[in-house]
Amino acid sequence: AASMNQLIIVHDAISDGARAFLKAEYRYMAVFVVVFAAAVTLLVGSGADGAGLSTPYKRGVMAAGAFAFGAAVSIASGWVGMLIAVYANARVSLAARSGYSRAFALAFRSGSVMGFALTSMALLGLYVLILVYNQVFAWDAVGGAPHLMDLVAGYGLGGSSIALFGRVGGGIYTKAADVGADLVGKVEEGIPEDDHRNPGVIADNVGDNVGDIAGMGSDLFGSFAEASCAALVVAATSPHLSAEWGALLFPLLVSSAGIFACFLCSFIATHVQSVDAAPDIEKVLKTQLWATTILLTPTLYGLARWFLPDSFCARPECPTPALMSSASDAFWCIAAGLWAGLAIGLATEYFTSAANRPVREVAEHSLQGHATNIIYGLALGYKSVVLPVLALTAATYTAFRLCDMYGVALAALGMLASLSTGLTIDAYGPIADNAGGIVEMCELGEDVRTRTDALDAAGNTTAAIGKGFAIGSAALVSLALFGAFVTRSKLTAVNALQPLTFCGLLVGAMLPYAFSAMTVKSVGTAASAMVDEIRDQFKDGGIMAGTKAPDYQRCVDIATQASLKQMVAPGLLVILSPIVVGGFFGPSALSGLLAGGLVSGVQMAISASNTGGAWDNAKKYIEAGPHEGADPRLRRGTEAHHAAVTGDTVGDPLKDTSGPALNVLMKLMAIISLVCADFFTEVSPRWGE
Repeated sequence: AASMNQLIIVHDAISDGARAFLKAEYRYMAVFVVVFAAAVTLLVGSGADGAGLSTPYKRGVMAAGAFAFGAAVSIASGWVGMLIAVYANARVSLAARSGYSRAFALAFRSGSVMGFALTSMALLGLYVLILVYNQVFAWDAVGGAPHLMDLVAGYGLGGSSIALFGRVGGGIYTKAADVGADLVGKVEEGIPEDDHRNPGVIADNVGDNVGDIAGMGSDLFGSFAEASCAALVVAATSPHLSAEWGALLFPLLVSSAGIFACFLCSFIATHVQSVDAAPDIEKVLKTQLWATTILLTPTLYGLARWFLPDSFCARPECPTPALMSSASDAFWCIAAGLWAGLAIGLATEYFTSAANRPVREVAEHSLQGHATNIIYGLALGYKSVVLPVLALTAATYTAFRLCDMYGVALAALGMLASLSTGLTIDAYGPIADNAGGIVEMCELGEDVRTRTDALDAAGNTTAAIGKGFAIGSAALVSLALFGAFVTRSKLTAVNALQPLTFCGLLVGAMLPYAFSAMTVKSVGTAASAMVDEIRDQFKDGGIMAGTKAPDYQRCVDIATQASLKQMVAPGLLVILSPIVVGGFFGPSALSGLLAGGLVSGVQMAISASNTGGAWDNAKKYIEAGPHEGADPRLRRGTEAHHAAVTGDTVGDPLKDTSGPALNVLMKLMAIISLVCADFFTEVSPRWGE
């Protein structure tokens, strides 16, 4: 009975902390949405030619309306995901008392609610917006489809803007709480992780939901919306694709098929494969990824053959028959993205799972001290970039050769076709992690903690796959948006030898470094505030003795305020960079900026995420030791363990803040450029040209 009462108290504290963060974040978001909607109205309106409306600014208002609607749908889906996670965590803790099967099924089903809710809300919101705006710009009128889809692109801008808050603000919160709780609790006081005496433990558990549920969800919502908008914008310029409603909206059919295939495959985890022991968990989760990809392949072929013309041109004009594409070509573009996504996920898992050689190498070199742990972790991260970039290169080349920029947008949608399954697995991880924390805080027993640790370990590996998937899709989406921007701004070619374009390339390649510096430093600043508060509370001897409860809420409040304050500067860098460069120097310089940011950002994002993930799992590998055939010093409490904890702490802001947040930098700069393309083309003074 005492354990149950404690469980209810802990569950309520995590739930209240998560809601408090979201409410504070949404207040900031509301101000941002209003201000930025006004900016969109001015930028789009001043660059518009009226397009059949009585005044150009009405077009700006419609673009701002699409932006606000996209932001609202993204916020709503993030709220649903967070509520599901905090409702499920304590229930999974209780289910773990009766074995693996019930606990896994509950965590997986809870994750699937979030996965399917987010994708279906995103798709429904976009379709409703198209239907409403179609009343103003009839798609079948002369010039109607391009104007319609240009305005609908604001939906993607809204989704990606919210991802800025989720990824950057949520990432800073998550790691400030985690680093603060670990440094004082585990390192200085020597108490276990998730010990109820640690004042930062509730903030740490709240952070898992804030970063990995709301943050990941808003990031992938943005990718989904932007990939769809990029494909729609390019399709609308094609006389063949815009001639039929089904062909024009084919990108939405790809996503619909993905949701349906993911739904069918979800029954494999809950009704076909059984989870009776720890090794079964990871197998079931990986089966989901394989099954969804395999089922989607023939389904998407049938859709392409049914809805797309046998022969079409993905450009406004086709001077030669060689530029024509077929429905089969479109399918191969989607399939290239779909299978590249799986390849990136598997490559990420190889470099971040403790079952594989690279992570064990990092663990073994922790025996020589802290420095060698850091050196080998960095080397692993740099090396892990190779395979994902080659997969992206192959998918991009295939797609572009077959269907031009429309093919690249379809490849991005193909990679995101299995989004419901990816989000299910991503949401499963923090739910299982929270469940383990609740078991520890409520002292439900060592056997229950063993089960939740196994659930969490599988979640950590699949979370790394999810990060790789998110980065890969962000790169393709960014490239698709870049192509749509070039099409809209009427650039015949992007010439890297032109001085202004080359300068844009250099500045664009620098931005991910400046952005990462800001986010990592922000984590350090916010974590320092947490460390000071936790140390102050530990000075009261009653907390360690167990006679006095810590003030959890104080730590939650500090992490919330510090994270929201620290996200302002990185956010402004991302939003203002394309507006300033495009506004003053024109589309040529801006095209260089976008290309440089994409090429530099994708390498940094993969490297940072995998480095941090490898350090984390190297620490967990040592904590689970000693292992048969391995050095007996690879166990908890040794110098090797202390070195691994250092690596893990250094890697935390890389894998959960700066790495994933670079996705938003790549996509948000590109979608701002696309939505404001008319302004940059027609109004910009173009200094330097």
